[in-house]
Amino acid sequence: MATTTADRRMIKLAMSAPYLEREEEQALAHAWKDNHDQHARNRIAMAHMRLVVSMAGKFRNFGLPLGDLVQEGYIGLLEAAARFEPERQVRFSTYASWWIRASIQDYVLRNWSIVRGGTSSAQKALFFNLRRLRARLARGDDHLTSEAIHQEIAAALGVSTADVRTMDARLSASDVSLQAPLSAGESEGSNRLDFLTSDAPLPDEQAEGSIDGERRRHWLHSALGQLNEREMKIIRARRLAENGATLEELGVLLGISKERVRQIENRALEKLKAVLISKTADFAYA
Repeated sequence: MATTTADRRMIKLAMSAPYLEREEEQALAHAWKDNHDQHARNRIAMAHMRLVVSMAGKFRNFGLPLGDLVQEGYIGLLEAAARFEPERQVRFSTYASWWIRASIQDYVLRNWSIVRGGTSSAQKALFFNLRRLRARLARGDDHLTSEAIHQEIAAALGVSTADVRTMDARLSASDVSLQAPLSAGESEGSNRLDFLTSDAPLPDEQAEGSIDGERRRHWLHSALGQLNEREMKIIRARRLAENGATLEELGVLLGISKERVRQIENRALEKLKAVLISKTADFAYA
């Protein structure tokens, strides 16, 4: 990716910032932590901008502008300056490196693709190390197959081979807009969205099905209200239960013969049929 004039100016400014000696760094850190001296914090941050630029450059192969990467890294640098504890006797650059890298990596994951990836620590490690490990393995043995390389990477990073295969496919292709026109040879004036099909019903069909379903449930509830208690019990056990009861089981339960159960069931079904036919007829002529 080409370096713009603004990027070169920013890099030059970062590289020209003076280094801080350990004692001066400690004094500035105490001034910020103890007295909230903004000038002290800004001096610490500016002295380490070269670290931000250096780390941002390592992520340029993801196709994002260097200026944006540096800005995100600077956010991490300021966060490190706000959290730094000088009494631990650790150099600020060592502590800040983790915050700078985390901020840049999060930016890359958010903006590299529309599809969010790298949501776990293992997935992040896979995202940022896949290309490097694949290139190293390919250099070491020209005869390694893609599957063998995926297996080696999976073992090294502690993820599944399927995850490596999926991430490799994602890194090998960029996002494509559904509104992007197809090549002239495929279909003139068409875009990819024109060729996406769905098996789901159309919105008007979904609305119609929902309304009809609610109407049928109302009709059935009204029809069931015409049955007496014994008829309702038999219909529920025979027709509405997931595992319908047998005539013999209901006969034992009700103290009647299974033939009598069958007769009551048929009578109840005739009642339901008559009510439902009248409802549908009323609806048809409404």
